[in-house]
Amino acid sequence: MRVIPIASGKGGVGKSLVSANLAIAFAQAGQRVVLADLDLGASNLHLVLGHQAPKVGIGTFLNNMKSNFIDIISETDVRGLRFIPGDNEIPGASNLTILQRKTLVKKFLALKEDTDIVILDLGAGTHQSILDFFLLSNQGIVVSSPAVTAVLNAYVFIKNTVFHLMFNSWTKGSPARIFMEKIRKDGAGHSKLYIPKILPEIKKIDPTSYEKFTKRLGSLTPRLIMNLVDEPKNADVAMKIRRSCEEYLDLKIEHLGIIYRDVIQDTALASRLPILLYKPQSVLSQAIYRIADKILQSPEDNFTPDDKQIDDSFQEAEAEAEIDFDAKMEYIEDLLHSGAMNHGDLIETVKSQQMEISKLKKENNFIKLKLTKAMQQGFKV
Repeated sequence: MRVIPIASGKGGVGKSLVSANLAIAFAQAGQRVVLADLDLGASNLHLVLGHQAPKVGIGTFLNNMKSNFIDIISETDVRGLRFIPGDNEIPGASNLTILQRKTLVKKFLALKEDTDIVILDLGAGTHQSILDFFLLSNQGIVVSSPAVTAVLNAYVFIKNTVFHLMFNSWTKGSPARIFMEKIRKDGAGHSKLYIPKILPEIKKIDPTSYEKFTKRLGSLTPRLIMNLVDEPKNADVAMKIRRSCEEYLDLKIEHLGIIYRDVIQDTALASRLPILLYKPQSVLSQAIYRIADKILQSPEDNFTPDDKQIDDSFQEAEAEAEIDFDAKMEYIEDLLHSGAMNHGDLIETVKSQQMEISKLKKENNFIKLKLTKAMQQGFKV
């Protein structure tokens, strides 16, 4: 059974859209799928899925863990796909106790008897429970958009995942753990800690902890999806995340591909239908199917891609960005000719994209200002 956690550094990047539609794509491919809404306290995955408002969910179960977990799993209109709502009885994922997290993990893993794939739609952010669920797989998916803040938050999420893995790898009282806790107390936090600089020190003082962590880190290969892309050059930001992960975390990530922004998604949501069911031939839907195929064709969770396979995944994503952009332009032209989209809709689409570009420019200027100030302070020191 594959466990596929799907996370994002921040909200608004379409994580739930990806989770719901990937689940449908897997089910349509003949897989037995369970989709779980773990965005506790802000659960709305049922809306993307086109499912009725849940009466019970994970929050219900956690309030009475002696109840039957199967009772909160419901059938959907898609053959082979079952759904676990999150509901809003839990105010936030950060409030989950260790016992609650362990219990949920056991319940998810126990589904293996009649399930091929479990998709965990995680909440945004880096709460400890979110990181725990993300690390249930060595190949969890991180969804980002090309926006500067989204890219930064995607990297921060991956970085926090690595440090969470580090602390979980070392026993309390070990020289390595004491070393890291001292750095924390000195105020360094995670912001200036780089794995390639830390590991040589750990190797000197605690070889056992060093071997344990590097082995676990070596098998960790998060997968990236760039969503809400407007043009091919937007896909290039994935390389920034890759370079940062390799340089500062000693971590390799794999690129699953890009998904273009599509105004038809709003229409699908209003119709209470997932985009794969509403418009399976759309550019967005075809991108989801392509990503689903890549996952299904890849080996199981214990597989670690080599450097060539990593390189190939990024090159393939760049090529797909160009192809999909051409298809997107043809698709918009077809919508105009067919009357499904009028000129007013096109104008609104252009306006919204211009607003997004303006927002990105402001974010870029803000980041540049912060970097300039940081460099100036560094020079003064």
